[in-house]
Amino acid sequence: MKRTRIAGTGSYLPQKILTNKDLESIVETTDEWIVQRTGIRERHIAAEDEQTSDMAVVAARQALAHSGLSGADIDGVIVATATADRPFPSVAVAVQDALAIGKGPSFDMQAACCGFVYALSTADSLIKNGIARRLLVIGAEKFSSLLDWSDRRTCVLFGDGAGAVILEACDGQGTSADQGILSAHLHADGQYQGLLHVPSETGFIEMDGPEVFKFAVNSMSGIVAETLESTGLEAADIDWLVPHQANIRIIEATARKLKMSMDQVVVTVDRHGNTSAASIPLAFHEAVSSGNIKRGQVVLFEALGGGMTWGSVLMRF
Repeated sequence: MKRTRIAGTGSYLPQKILTNKDLESIVETTDEWIVQRTGIRERHIAAEDEQTSDMAVVAARQALAHSGLSGADIDGVIVATATADRPFPSVAVAVQDALAIGKGPSFDMQAACCGFVYALSTADSLIKNGIARRLLVIGAEKFSSLLDWSDRRTCVLFGDGAGAVILEACDGQGTSADQGILSAHLHADGQYQGLLHVPSETGFIEMDGPEVFKFAVNSMSGIVAETLESTGLEAADIDWLVPHQANIRIIEATARKLKMSMDQVVVTVDRHGNTSAASIPLAFHEAVSSGNIKRGQVVLFEALGGGMTWGSVLMRF
Protein backbone atom coordinates (compact mmCIF):
# COMPACT_ATOMS: atom_id res chain seq x y z
CA MET A 1 0.00 0.00 0.00
CA LYS A 2 1.25 3.51 -0.86
CA ARG A 3 2.45 5.45 2.19
CA THR A 4 3.96 8.80 3.05
CA ARG A 5 7.07 9.21 5.18
CA ILE A 6 8.80 12.04 6.98
CA ALA A 7 11.99 12.90 5.10
CA GLY A 8 13.29 15.69 7.32
CA THR A 9 12.57 17.77 10.40
CA GLY A 10 13.34 21.29 11.59
CA SER A 11 12.54 23.70 14.39
CA TYR A 12 12.89 27.24 15.64
CA LEU A 13 12.59 28.75 19.12
CA PRO A 14 12.79 32.52 19.75
CA GLN A 15 15.86 33.79 21.56
CA LYS A 16 14.03 35.24 24.57
CA ILE A 17 13.42 32.78 27.41
CA LEU A 18 10.80 33.67 30.03
CA THR A 19 11.17 31.64 33.23
CA ASN A 20 8.64 31.07 35.98
CA LYS A 21 10.76 33.29 38.20
CA ASP A 22 10.43 36.05 35.60
CA LEU A 23 6.66 35.64 35.67
CA GLU A 24 6.60 36.12 39.42
CA SER A 25 7.41 39.78 38.80
CA ILE A 26 4.68 40.12 36.14
CA VAL A 27 1.68 38.37 37.66
CA GLU A 28 0.66 36.89 41.00
CA THR A 29 2.08 33.38 40.74
CA THR A 30 5.02 31.26 41.88
CA ASP A 31 7.43 28.87 40.23
CA GLU A 32 6.23 26.10 42.55
CA TRP A 33 2.55 26.66 41.64
CA ILE A 34 3.26 26.54 37.89
CA VAL A 35 5.53 23.48 38.03
CA GLN A 36 3.18 21.46 40.25
CA ARG A 37 0.15 22.07 38.05
CA THR A 38 1.69 22.05 34.58
CA GLY A 39 5.31 20.89 34.61
CA ILE A 40 6.37 24.11 32.85
CA ARG A 41 9.55 25.87 34.00
CA GLU A 42 10.21 28.23 31.09
CA ARG A 43 9.01 29.16 27.61
CA HIS A 44 10.34 31.08 24.58
CA ILE A 45 8.73 34.40 23.63
CA ALA A 46 8.98 35.90 20.14
CA ALA A 47 10.29 39.42 19.66
CA GLU A 48 7.67 42.09 19.05
CA ASP A 49 8.63 42.37 15.37
CA GLU A 50 8.98 38.59 14.90
CA GLN A 51 6.02 37.11 13.04
CA THR A 52 4.69 33.57 12.82
CA SER A 53 5.86 33.37 9.20
CA ASP A 54 9.40 34.35 10.22
CA MET A 55 9.58 31.43 12.65
CA ALA A 56 7.98 29.08 10.14
CA VAL A 57 10.56 29.92 7.46
CA VAL A 58 13.51 29.21 9.77
CA ALA A 59 12.08 25.84 10.84
CA ALA A 60 11.34 25.00 7.20
CA ARG A 61 14.88 25.83 6.08
CA GLN A 62 16.22 23.48 8.72
CA ALA A 63 13.88 20.68 7.59
CA LEU A 64 15.05 21.16 3.99
CA ALA A 65 18.69 21.03 5.06
CA HIS A 66 18.05 17.90 7.15
CA SER A 67 16.46 16.12 4.19
CA GLY A 68 19.01 17.32 1.61
CA LEU A 69 16.27 19.01 -0.41
CA SER A 70 15.62 22.53 -1.67
CA GLY A 71 12.47 24.57 -2.11
CA ALA A 72 12.32 23.49 -5.74
CA ASP A 73 11.81 19.88 -4.59
CA ILE A 74 8.68 20.73 -2.60
CA ASP A 75 5.21 20.82 -4.16
CA GLY A 76 3.33 22.83 -1.53
CA VAL A 77 3.02 24.04 2.06
CA ILE A 78 0.54 23.48 4.89
CA VAL A 79 0.96 25.62 7.99
CA ALA A 80 -0.95 24.76 11.15
CA THR A 81 -1.43 27.98 13.11
CA ALA A 82 -3.95 29.94 15.12
CA THR A 83 -1.75 33.05 15.06
CA ALA A 84 -1.31 33.95 11.42
CA ASP A 85 0.47 37.23 10.62
CA ARG A 86 -2.73 38.62 9.07
CA PRO A 87 -6.25 37.48 8.11
CA PHE A 88 -5.01 36.73 4.57
CA PRO A 89 -3.02 35.76 2.63
CA SER A 90 -1.82 32.77 4.57
CA VAL A 91 1.42 32.10 6.40
CA ALA A 92 1.87 29.20 3.98
CA VAL A 93 2.16 31.42 0.92
CA ALA A 94 4.71 33.59 2.73
CA VAL A 95 6.77 30.45 3.35
CA GLN A 96 6.24 29.33 -0.23
CA ASP A 97 7.56 32.64 -1.52
CA ALA A 98 10.53 32.80 0.88
CA LEU A 99 11.72 29.31 -0.07
CA ALA A 100 10.94 29.43 -3.82
CA ILE A 101 8.57 26.48 -3.56
CA GLY A 102 6.51 25.48 -6.59
CA LYS A 103 2.94 26.55 -7.34
CA GLY A 104 1.22 23.61 -5.71
CA PRO A 105 -1.30 23.81 -2.84
CA SER A 106 -0.26 26.15 -0.02
CA PHE A 107 -2.64 27.06 2.79
CA ASP A 108 -3.06 27.47 6.55
CA MET A 109 -5.00 25.08 8.78
CA GLN A 110 -6.59 26.14 12.07
CA ALA A 111 -7.42 23.45 14.62
CA ALA A 112 -5.75 25.19 17.58
CA CYS A 113 -3.33 22.93 19.46
CA CYS A 114 -4.38 19.93 17.36
CA GLY A 115 -3.49 21.77 14.15
CA PHE A 116 -0.29 19.88 13.34
CA VAL A 117 -2.05 16.51 13.57
CA TYR A 118 -4.80 17.82 11.28
CA ALA A 119 -2.21 19.21 8.85
CA LEU A 120 -0.15 16.03 8.81
CA SER A 121 -3.23 13.94 8.06
CA THR A 122 -4.32 16.36 5.30
CA ALA A 123 -0.87 16.30 3.69
CA ASP A 124 -0.89 12.50 3.83
CA SER A 125 -4.20 12.46 1.94
CA LEU A 126 -2.99 14.94 -0.70
CA ILE A 127 0.10 12.85 -1.37
CA LYS A 128 -1.78 9.55 -1.46
CA ASN A 129 -4.25 11.07 -3.95
CA GLY A 130 -1.42 12.14 -6.24
CA ILE A 131 -1.95 15.89 -5.82
CA ALA A 132 1.60 16.31 -4.52
CA ARG A 133 4.69 14.18 -4.02
CA ARG A 134 6.36 16.24 -1.31
CA LEU A 135 4.76 18.72 1.10
CA LEU A 136 6.22 20.94 3.77
CA VAL A 137 4.09 20.69 6.92
CA ILE A 138 4.70 23.29 9.63
CA GLY A 139 3.28 24.07 13.04
CA ALA A 140 4.05 27.69 13.96
CA GLU A 141 2.62 29.89 16.68
CA LYS A 142 3.10 33.27 18.31
CA PHE A 143 0.74 32.62 21.19
CA SER A 144 2.29 35.39 23.26
CA SER A 145 0.26 37.76 21.06
CA LEU A 146 -2.96 36.24 22.45
CA LEU A 147 -2.05 36.46 26.13
CA ASP A 148 -3.42 38.78 28.79
CA TRP A 149 -0.30 39.12 30.93
CA SER A 150 -2.45 39.95 33.97
CA ASP A 151 -4.32 36.61 33.76
CA ARG A 152 -2.26 34.10 35.72
CA ARG A 153 -4.49 31.21 34.58
CA THR A 154 -3.30 31.50 30.98
CA CYS A 155 -0.16 33.65 30.65
CA VAL A 156 1.98 31.05 32.45
CA LEU A 157 1.05 28.28 30.02
CA PHE A 158 1.99 29.32 26.51
CA GLY A 159 5.10 29.97 24.45
CA ASP A 160 6.15 30.64 20.86
CA GLY A 161 8.01 28.61 18.24
CA ALA A 162 7.81 26.59 15.05
CA GLY A 163 8.46 23.02 13.95
CA ALA A 164 8.49 21.58 10.44
CA VAL A 165 8.56 18.24 8.66
CA ILE A 166 8.82 17.27 5.00
CA LEU A 167 6.30 14.60 4.07
CA GLU A 168 6.95 12.61 0.90
CA ALA A 169 5.56 9.64 -0.99
CA CYS A 170 7.27 6.30 -0.34
CA ASP A 171 8.21 4.25 -3.36
CA GLY A 172 7.93 1.04 -1.35
CA GLN A 173 11.47 0.07 -2.20
CA GLY A 174 14.68 -0.36 -0.21
CA THR A 175 15.11 1.07 3.28
CA SER A 176 11.89 3.13 3.14
CA ALA A 177 9.64 0.18 2.27
CA ASP A 178 8.06 -0.12 5.72
CA GLN A 179 8.17 3.55 6.67
CA GLY A 180 5.26 5.97 6.65
CA ILE A 181 1.94 6.96 8.19
CA LEU A 182 -0.07 3.93 9.31
CA SER A 183 -3.27 5.67 10.43
CA ALA A 184 -4.77 9.05 11.23
CA HIS A 185 -7.83 9.94 13.30
CA LEU A 186 -9.39 13.40 13.57
CA HIS A 187 -12.28 14.61 15.74
CA ALA A 188 -14.02 17.77 16.89
CA ASP A 189 -16.98 18.61 19.13
CA GLY A 190 -18.18 22.19 18.82
CA GLN A 191 -20.48 22.07 21.84
CA TYR A 192 -17.34 22.47 23.97
CA GLN A 193 -15.91 25.45 22.09
CA GLY A 194 -16.35 27.71 25.10
CA LEU A 195 -13.89 25.72 27.22
CA LEU A 196 -10.85 27.15 25.44
CA HIS A 197 -11.30 30.11 23.12
CA VAL A 198 -10.31 33.66 22.18
CA PRO A 199 -13.34 35.98 22.41
CA SER A 200 -13.44 38.57 19.64
CA GLU A 201 -14.22 41.24 22.23
CA THR A 202 -10.87 40.86 24.04
CA GLY A 203 -8.55 39.02 21.66
CA PHE A 204 -7.07 37.12 24.64
CA ILE A 205 -7.17 33.41 25.44
CA GLU A 206 -9.78 32.29 27.96
CA MET A 207 -9.79 28.77 29.38
CA ASP A 208 -11.75 26.67 31.85
CA GLY A 209 -8.69 24.79 33.09
CA PRO A 210 -10.33 21.99 35.14
CA GLU A 211 -12.84 21.16 32.38
CA VAL A 212 -10.17 21.22 29.66
CA PHE A 213 -8.04 18.87 31.76
CA LYS A 214 -10.94 16.45 32.22
CA PHE A 215 -11.82 16.56 28.52
CA ALA A 216 -8.18 16.04 27.55
CA VAL A 217 -7.66 12.96 29.70
CA ASN A 218 -10.85 11.32 28.41
CA SER A 219 -10.31 12.18 24.74
CA MET A 220 -6.64 11.15 24.74
CA SER A 221 -7.55 7.79 26.24
CA GLY A 222 -10.20 7.33 23.56
CA ILE A 223 -7.94 8.29 20.65
CA VAL A 224 -5.26 5.86 21.81
CA ALA A 225 -7.77 3.00 21.87
CA GLU A 226 -9.16 4.01 18.46
CA THR A 227 -5.70 4.17 16.91
CA LEU A 228 -4.65 0.76 18.17
CA GLU A 229 -7.93 -0.86 17.12
CA SER A 230 -7.69 0.53 13.58
CA THR A 231 -4.17 -0.78 13.00
CA GLY A 232 -4.35 -4.06 14.86
CA LEU A 233 -1.32 -3.03 16.88
CA GLU A 234 -0.92 -3.27 20.63
CA ALA A 235 0.38 -0.60 22.96
CA ALA A 236 3.61 -2.57 23.30
CA ASP A 237 4.24 -2.08 19.55
CA ILE A 238 4.59 1.70 19.99
CA ASP A 239 8.18 2.78 20.54
CA TRP A 240 7.58 6.48 21.18
CA LEU A 241 4.75 8.77 22.21
CA VAL A 242 5.10 12.38 20.99
CA PRO A 243 2.14 14.16 22.60
CA HIS A 244 0.98 17.74 22.42
CA GLN A 245 2.93 19.53 25.14
CA ALA A 246 0.19 21.17 27.17
CA ASN A 247 0.46 19.77 30.67
CA ILE A 248 2.73 17.11 32.16
CA ARG A 249 -0.19 15.52 34.04
CA ILE A 250 -2.13 14.96 30.81
CA ILE A 251 0.99 13.52 29.18
CA GLU A 252 1.55 11.15 32.11
CA ALA A 253 -2.10 10.03 32.03
CA THR A 254 -1.80 9.14 28.33
CA ALA A 255 1.42 7.20 28.98
CA ARG A 256 -0.33 5.21 31.71
CA LYS A 257 -3.13 4.37 29.27
CA LEU A 258 -0.50 2.94 26.91
CA LYS A 259 1.36 1.29 29.80
CA MET A 260 4.44 3.12 28.54
CA SER A 261 7.41 4.22 30.60
CA MET A 262 7.95 7.98 30.59
CA ASP A 263 11.35 7.12 29.10
CA GLN A 264 9.42 6.40 25.88
CA VAL A 265 7.60 9.74 25.95
CA VAL A 266 9.08 12.88 24.40
CA VAL A 267 8.63 15.72 26.90
CA THR A 268 9.52 19.34 26.16
CA VAL A 269 6.71 21.09 28.04
CA ASP A 270 9.09 21.97 30.87
CA ARG A 271 11.29 24.06 28.51
CA HIS A 272 8.86 25.14 25.78
CA GLY A 273 5.53 25.52 27.56
CA ASN A 274 2.47 25.01 25.38
CA THR A 275 3.37 26.14 21.85
CA SER A 276 0.02 24.99 20.45
CA ALA A 277 0.31 23.61 16.89
CA ALA A 278 4.10 23.92 17.05
CA SER A 279 4.53 21.67 20.07
CA ILE A 280 4.52 18.24 18.40
CA PRO A 281 6.90 19.06 15.52
CA LEU A 282 9.20 20.90 17.96
CA ALA A 283 9.30 17.87 20.26
CA PHE A 284 9.66 15.43 17.37
CA HIS A 285 12.57 17.34 15.84
CA GLU A 286 14.36 17.42 19.18
CA ALA A 287 13.96 13.66 19.66
CA VAL A 288 15.09 12.88 16.11
CA SER A 289 18.06 15.25 16.31
CA SER A 290 19.22 13.77 19.61
CA GLY A 291 19.11 10.26 18.12
CA ASN A 292 16.42 9.02 20.51
CA ILE A 293 13.84 8.42 17.78
CA LYS A 294 15.35 6.25 15.06
CA ARG A 295 14.29 5.07 11.62
CA GLY A 296 11.98 2.08 11.72
CA GLN A 297 10.47 2.90 15.09
CA VAL A 298 6.72 3.31 15.59
CA VAL A 299 5.72 6.79 16.78
CA LEU A 300 2.33 8.03 17.99
CA PHE A 301 1.45 11.72 17.72
CA GLU A 302 -1.65 12.84 19.63
CA ALA A 303 -3.12 16.21 20.50
CA LEU A 304 -6.09 18.12 21.85
CA GLY A 305 -6.98 21.72 21.04
CA GLY A 306 -9.66 24.35 21.36
CA GLY A 307 -12.82 23.60 19.46
CA MET A 308 -12.64 21.10 21.01
CA THR A 309 -10.46 19.27 18.48
CA TRP A 310 -8.45 16.12 19.01
CA GLY A 311 -6.68 13.50 16.94
CA SER A 312 -3.75 11.19 16.35
CA VAL A 313 -1.30 10.08 13.68
CA LEU A 314 0.54 6.76 13.97
CA MET A 315 3.60 6.25 11.81
CA ARG A 316 6.68 4.13 11.37
CA PHE A 317 9.50 6.65 11.14
